[in-house]
Amino acid sequence: MELTGAMYFATESPVWGGGRAFYDPQAAGRVLARAHLVTVDQFADIAAQEMYRAPDVDLDLEEVLTAGRAVLGDGRYETLVCAGQVDGMPVLTFTAPWQMNEVQWVAPSAAYVRFLAAGLLYAGAWDLEAIAIYVAACPGAEGCWSGRDVLDLLAQEA
Repeated sequence: MELTGAMYFATESPVWGGGRAFYDPQAAGRVLARAHLVTVDQFADIAAQEMYRAPDVDLDLEEVLTAGRAVLGDGRYETLVCAGQVDGMPVLTFTAPWQMNEVQWVAPSAAYVRFLAAGLLYAGAWDLEAIAIYVAACPGAEGCWSGRDVLDLLAQEA
């Protein structure tokens, strides 16, 4: 699926060792995305993990479903966004409360780039080259990664 907005890399992931991916729905551009059909409880659990919160806590989705956005905190991944609908189902994600140009961009690690690009490739909507060029052009990755670099990472996956 494609969303309006932009994906960019910022902050430092202790797991991946580089910049994390964030979604800025207010930025100009397009975002290649892969959707997963999950229950409300599953979404709440995934969001809690990414927010470093306790799992098994109900997540109130009323505000994000009615207003399109709900800020649950000022940290990364503590803002819920409804990016549209697919087959009548809301497309929910979480991101940071700041906009793309309000934070320093940080280059993502090779492992993270490979993981994201492989996930987009698995969605089956785009070819390998389109995904590689897209990921390499995202703010934070641009200038550190080329389309060729991303292609090489995906070739290592095979």
